Amino acid sequence: MSVLKVRRGTSKAEFVNTANKIYTETLWFLSRLSARYSRLLAQDTIHLAHEIIANAEMANTMQPVDQVRFDLRQKYLLEARASLGALDVQMAHIYDLLMLNPEGAFDNKDKSGAIKKLDRMAENLGCLIDDEGKLLSGVLKYDKQAFAKRKS
Repeated sequence: MSVLKVRRGTSKAEFVNTANKIYTETLWFLSRLSARYSRLLAQDTIHLAHEIIANAEMANTMQPVDQVRFDLRQKYLLEARASLGALDVQMAHIYDLLMLNPEGAFDNKDKSGAIKKLDRMAENLGCLIDDEGKLLSGVLKYDKQAFAKRKS
C-alpha cells in the first residue's frame, strides 16, 4: 500500500537521489553551452559533480555499525559536502562569466532570451545544490546521534 504524498517523509537515502539529479542537471547545463565555453569549463565542473555522486554512493553503502564504518561514512559524506560547495562556487563563477556575454553563451543572437535561459538553468541547479547541502548535513547529524545511541 502506498503512502499519501502529504504523509511521506524524506528518505534516508534521498541525498543519493539528489546527487544523481545534480550530476544530470550539471551535465545538461554544460552541454547547452557554446563550444568555446564548454571546452574551457565543462571538464573540471563535471568532475566536481561526479565527486558528489561518487562520495554519496560510497557513503550510502556504509552502514555505521562500528567505529571504522562510521568514520568511513562520515569521511565520504564530508567529501561529498566539500565537492558540493566547490561545485556551487564553480557554477557561480560560470554564471558570472556567462552573464558578461549571454548571447555568446548559447550561440544565440537574442540577449534577453539567453539571459532567461541562463537564469532558469542556474536556478534549477542552485535549488538542487541547496537541497543536497541540507540533506547531507541532516544525514551527518542523524548518523552521529544514531551511532552515539548505539554505543551507549
